[in-house]
Amino acid sequence: MDLKATFGSLYQNRLTHIKGIGTPLLVLAALAMVTLPMPAVLLDMLFSFNIALALVVLLVAIYTLRPLDFAAFPTVLLVATLLRLALNVASTRLVLLEGHNGPDSAGKVIEAFGSVVIGGNYAVGLVVFLILVIINFVVVTKGAGRISEVSARFTLDAMPGKQMAIDADLNAGLINQEQARERRADVAREADFYGSMDGASKFVKGDAVAGILILVINILGGFVIGMAQHGLSLSEAVEIYTLLTIGDGLVAQIPGLLLSIGAAIIITRQNESQKMGDEVARQMFDNPKVLGISAGVLFVMGLVPGMPHLAFLSLALGLAGATWWMMKKQRQAKADAEVQEAKANTERLESEPNKELGWDDVNHVDIIGLEVGYRLIPLVDKGQSGELLSRIKGVRKKLSQEFGFLIPPVHIRDNLDLGPSTYRISLMGVVVGEAEIRHDGELAINPGQVFGKLEGQPTVDPAFGLEAVWVNPDQRDYAQTLGYTVVDASTVVATHLSQLLNNNAAQLLGYEEAQQLLDILAKQSPKLVEGLVPDILSLGVIVKVMQNLLNEGVPIRDTRTLVQTLVEYGPKSQDPDVLTAACRISMKRLIVQEINGPEREIPVVTLSPELEQILHQSLQASNGENSGLEPGLAERLQKSLKEAAQKQEMVGEPAVLLTSGLLRTTLSRFVKHTIPALRVLSYQEIPDDKQIKIVHSVGQ
Repeated sequence: MDLKATFGSLYQNRLTHIKGIGTPLLVLAALAMVTLPMPAVLLDMLFSFNIALALVVLLVAIYTLRPLDFAAFPTVLLVATLLRLALNVASTRLVLLEGHNGPDSAGKVIEAFGSVVIGGNYAVGLVVFLILVIINFVVVTKGAGRISEVSARFTLDAMPGKQMAIDADLNAGLINQEQARERRADVAREADFYGSMDGASKFVKGDAVAGILILVINILGGFVIGMAQHGLSLSEAVEIYTLLTIGDGLVAQIPGLLLSIGAAIIITRQNESQKMGDEVARQMFDNPKVLGISAGVLFVMGLVPGMPHLAFLSLALGLAGATWWMMKKQRQAKADAEVQEAKANTERLESEPNKELGWDDVNHVDIIGLEVGYRLIPLVDKGQSGELLSRIKGVRKKLSQEFGFLIPPVHIRDNLDLGPSTYRISLMGVVVGEAEIRHDGELAINPGQVFGKLEGQPTVDPAFGLEAVWVNPDQRDYAQTLGYTVVDASTVVATHLSQLLNNNAAQLLGYEEAQQLLDILAKQSPKLVEGLVPDILSLGVIVKVMQNLLNEGVPIRDTRTLVQTLVEYGPKSQDPDVLTAACRISMKRLIVQEINGPEREIPVVTLSPELEQILHQSLQASNGENSGLEPGLAERLQKSLKEAAQKQEMVGEPAVLLTSGLLRTTLSRFVKHTIPALRVLSYQEIPDDKQIKIVHSVGQ
């Protein structure tokens, strides 16, 4: 077995070497034919090889799935053209040297094409040769050359766009690095291929012109040599050399025409993996109406007096039969599909009663759910170009980057119990938002100042409660000129979802998310996380602290500072509120930056000393509960803080209430739902490099 494998390996290696030297030998042989005389037998073999090569190239072009699969075609075309021109030189030498000895002096192939194909009539042969040259040069070659030129230009112009599309798919995660590398290589190969085809088409065009010139030169040269050197009469010279020259020209033009057709087929193919025959048959003959109408037209033409009735009527009958067969086949396929669907439904219904219940039959609550009415299904259907899925993905990515943890996926389903144009958003199975929209309209939102009214369906923006109008898409530009903010239906839903997730971020963080944050931090700072859970704090306390921060609008993306604070204060207290306050002080730079950006001066609203004293006493009497506030005082405080926050919003500045650390948590909960724009900070949470500017003081 080892000896057999060794001989097999040697055979494969030798075969590989032989394949590698085939093309160089062919080029050298062509050069030898130009310079060295050749016997008629060898010339016959090479002419036969040339015809076979042209046939093979044409068939490969037809059966290739896509043009890039035959990327060597320009090189093959060049080599075949060179071989044919070399044969023209060799055959011309043989015809002029030996033509006076008879029709078979230049080989059997030339004699056959000169005598059998054209019947020995040089006038007919000349006409046939000229027709072949016109077809090859004027029709096939010229058209293929033009298509090659345009394809090469368009391919090169489209390269930057294709590269950008590949980069976009890679960045979006639709493809991996290996697939992107393959697609970039395909783009480069496509540009090289069409550029090479543009140049190769010029060889085919030049070959057709050379065929005409060679024909004229051979005939004139034959007349001179036959009459001057060999003593032939004019009629004998015309008969012998014209037939030989035309036979030689036909032997060269037929392979040239086959290669031109192959080039035209390759260059007109789409760059997709598909069989040309299947695609042509599917696109041309898949509709029986086309064949039926054609059969009717041919039948009418066959009935016209003077027309060849047999030809037209027989074709009409054949097309009519094909139409009937195709319609019957389509009806049968449709019936089979209906039977298969009914069978599948029957099997499903029969198997359901016998199926045991399992945990899959329990409807678990989705963390984030989105239900849509049936008219809104196109917004979430990729097949109907729905953009809501990509918008929701963008919302999740943005909020994940802002909060510092991965937002769970949104489970989308249709709900026939909802209104046709209604959607509903739920968190942990509880509905937190619902609205009715127009999936085919645009929402023009009044941002506060507009310069005219719009005709449309008045409504309210579901995310922020602003006045809005549903308008048609063609009114978008007009609405924007009036000062309205115009968004489509997908953006309305995505914005509403983003607002609700932003307001309920604490509910989205659970034990799994907290543990993943700790695991990620452990890879960067293993000593910091080591021993935190459960030696210092339980995971439940850590989750509660993170939820408190998110509930107060503080992101937890600075996990390192957060965990350092928990490690430091955890041994002193297990109270989540105390630990939350400590973490806020440690993260004060991040908190202030989220509120006021990089500005050095912070505009704040403060409480009068008398009011702070009263609030301290009330909280001490009620053990820190809001219920300890006297109802009238709570109402007046809420009204004053709301007015102060509105004034800050009017001047474009953040609304910040600055108070003591003992009151901060209570007041933050007091204003969270009634005045969401007001942020409450303690004195300890102001960074040392920031200055305070008191813009308003709230008294009793």
